[in-house]
Amino acid sequence: MSDHSQATRILVVDDEHSICRALQISFTRAGYDVRAVESADDAVLLLHREHFDCLVVDLRMPEMGGDELFEIAASVQPHLRQRTIITTGDGSERAHELIAACGCASLGKPFDLRDLLDLTRQLTLRAREERA
Repeated sequence: MSDHSQATRILVVDDEHSICRALQISFTRAGYDVRAVESADDAVLLLHREHFDCLVVDLRMPEMGGDELFEIAASVQPHLRQRTIITTGDGSERAHELIAACGCASLGKPFDLRDLLDLTRQLTLRAREERA
């Protein structure tokens, strides 16, 4: 386990099973404590029960969009307003508007896992420093 991210908790939300599982494996291998779920409803339940240092969420999901989940997450755990990464394969103007309205980091699908891990490290650096 990597010392730099030992206690950092990440919530991954993506309705595509293969992406959700791949991100869970990648973050775990990088030393993060990861919870991965395939529905926004499951994510909301977890957000009310557990603390997370970072949220990685897909923009387009069937029951609730990532932008809506972001707002709920930020109301339950306000620090997530600055520590959320929205991923999307939707290159439409509307998708760009939704991400811009959230004001959080984003990555277009397909993305390089190294880019996601680097961005996560940047966003969670403060959380690790606060716990030290």
